Amino acid sequence: MNTRVYKIRLQKGDTVIVRSGKDKGKTGVILATHPKENKVTVEGINVVKKHVKPNRQHPQGNIIELTKPIWVSKVAIVDDKKKPSRIGYKLAKDGTKTRVAKTTGKEIK
Repeated sequence: MNTRVYKIRLQKGDTVIVRSGKDKGKTGVILATHPKENKVTVEGINVVKKHVKPNRQHPQGNIIELTKPIWVSKVAIVDDKKKPSRIGYKLAKDGTKTRVAKTTGKEIK
């Protein structure tokens, strides 16, 4: 396992669009970020079916749908014009750092 912790500019709650893969073009909200794996979990994206053996929650056994993490490089944040954008930073005079969409130059949240 890689011990490097990656700098992920996306945050929980951001709306992103998938840029490549089987879910290309779909949008969703980030549920979790995984900096050690360089991945994010996006709602409704990369949903897989898993067979579960019988246990207390599923006495009969079951097929459940799980949302698996996706690589950060495959998603981009959606700006106010519903287009994918990269993220930059802007420093204010008082020293606060804000995230900025590269396409429009406007602040993100």
